[in-house]
Amino acid sequence: MGRSVPPITGVLETAIYVADVPRAAAFYEDVLGLSRLLGDDRLVALNAGPASVLLIFLQGGTPNDIVLPGGRIPAHDGSGPYHFALRIPASALDDWRNHLKQRRVAITAEMAWPQGGHSLYLNDPDGHVVELATPGIWSNDS
Repeated sequence: MGRSVPPITGVLETAIYVADVPRAAAFYEDVLGLSRLLGDDRLVALNAGPASVLLIFLQGGTPNDIVLPGGRIPAHDGSGPYHFALRIPASALDDWRNHLKQRRVAITAEMAWPQGGHSLYLNDPDGHVVELATPGIWSNDS
């Protein structure tokens, strides 16, 4: 007999850890066009599309819990390189190729997926693998 599990409606935040927050934030803002929601030298939050936030943390910058009036955020950290994908429209694939070429950002790999989606891969200044992905990679990504 199956048990009922409360719903999950998506991934709200993705976090990466970097050596230089301003440098990483500049890359994501200037090259990828993400807009800043908030930030300081330890953390920058970027709008990564509807109901999606990319968090850029200083590596080693959150070694202890953070206690705020509303509760506690557990300590966290990580080391890369990480991989994550940002959704792009299929119609923008060639525009992204051209944009990255103009910005002198190397496309490190490309993939044409069996279900019809396409991916462009590039590295950020900390070596994280950023995937720009069109719909058609996963059966649930319409």
